[in-house]
Amino acid sequence: MVIGSNAYRELTVFKTYFNNIYMETQPKDIEKYQGNYSQEDLWEKLRKMAKKAGKEVVLKVLQLYYVLMDKNTPTKYRAIIIGALGYFILPIDLIPDLLPGMGFADDLAALTAVLLTVNDCLTPEIKKKAEEKMGEFFG
Repeated sequence: MVIGSNAYRELTVFKTYFNNIYMETQPKDIEKYQGNYSQEDLWEKLRKMAKKAGKEVVLKVLQLYYVLMDKNTPTKYRAIIIGALGYFILPIDLIPDLLPGMGFADDLAALTAVLLTVNDCLTPEIKKKAEEKMGEFFG
């Protein structure tokens, strides 16, 4: 497949932009958003924004939430999970959530980075719970 020069340039710009966002939202930096997290705010944000955020973002949020709630999750992971969920709750972040098509790209990068970090805590039971909960938001 041949990509035209304009499309290639746009793809390169997007890739660079996404990589910058990803680097800004690494687990080592995400803990500073812990103060924005509360269960009430998380569920409120999901109720209001699930469809705009999309299934991939919501699934990652739910997976992290259930990992956080699991009594077997080590303390060292709880801080970065709370930070990532706090970042998701923020209405104004690197890319404002209300921007069509792009608003949750930074959230997705942060959630993905943290999920990769805590992946050993993501049990089949947690995955199942998250999938089941998705039905409340997407039917």
